Amino acid sequence: MRLLAVNSLFSEEKIVNNFSHMDSMFLTTPLDIGDGAASELPIGNPAPAVEGLDDWIKERSVTALVVLKDGEIVTEQYYQGTGQDDLRISWSVAKSYLADLLGILVAEGKIGSLDEQVVKYAPHLKGSAYEGATIRNVLNMASGVKFNEDYLDFNSDINKMGRVVALGGTLDDFAAGIKERENQPGTVWQYVSIDTHVIGMVIRGATGRSIPDLLSEKILLPLGLEKTPYYITDGSGVAFVLGGLNMTTRDYARFGLMNMNGGKWNGKQIVPQDWIEASTIPSAPTAKGHIGYGYQWWIPTGAPKGEYMARGVYGQYIYINTDLGVVIATNAADRKFREDGVADQNIAMFRKIAAAL
Repeated sequence: MRLLAVNSLFSEEKIVNNFSHMDSMFLTTPLDIGDGAASELPIGNPAPAVEGLDDWIKERSVTALVVLKDGEIVTEQYYQGTGQDDLRISWSVAKSYLADLLGILVAEGKIGSLDEQVVKYAPHLKGSAYEGATIRNVLNMASGVKFNEDYLDFNSDINKMGRVVALGGTLDDFAAGIKERENQPGTVWQYVSIDTHVIGMVIRGATGRSIPDLLSEKILLPLGLEKTPYYITDGSGVAFVLGGLNMTTRDYARFGLMNMNGGKWNGKQIVPQDWIEASTIPSAPTAKGHIGYGYQWWIPTGAPKGEYMARGVYGQYIYINTDLGVVIATNAADRKFREDGVADQNIAMFRKIAAAL
């Protein structure tokens, strides 16, 4: 049943509903958010009209749009039958959550240095293409491993990985089974989602704890979420950290606001400010003129310091503009997300919304 779900996950007639009900198709595990009240997100003055916004929402098959200005909700809209309580799949937006968690653990001394090799904490990767790569290399998506990320190719590595999850296999074994390298670690940027799973292996090896437990304790409980989120898991119960986090769009916005505030939430430092600053500058060896990449965060071309975003396939975003005090969390079911100009169009719209505020 899970394999059938994977094969029809993105079909036009099912994609919107599927993205709000991933727990009906995959193995999952909840994340503890405690039993206290959710943290307040006050309602501010409604955002002004933005030219072209309605057309963009339709063209990009947007399902949710939450905009914060100076910590207040100024826009909150849901489309295509979705609602405020929907737990929406994040896809690669989840990568930025894991990066923040890693930063906390580095500050706590659980991980000595980003320049240590990943096999120190994940010995299962010895003999794989990851041997010789550092944590920093993997954070920057510059591991050098050979991996095909083409979502439209049935036989690509990313789709093989999806079938491993669907069939109850283990992603640790999948990562350890990658033997070929295209580049030397740290030399070339290539977006490789399994790199993020390797970061998860490092975290688990360094702490002896699961990602859901750590993420709940270190980030989600302090944030005060509205509704219990969950991770998709593989067959061994390991969280699908590279894209399997599901939560409400408001709660995605809370995470963005915490990052925009330098890692602080309600006066408490959750993520070290220096880690957020280091994570959100274009430190990866991307090609000249290409969108920038940091530690599992994207930095738009020409971005001033403090403008960055988490981004997932099919139109999931948390856009942050620190100077303007704007956070935009959006979900979508955009089956045309890979077409030329779409990513630039999305960034242009986020900037237009932020400028209007």
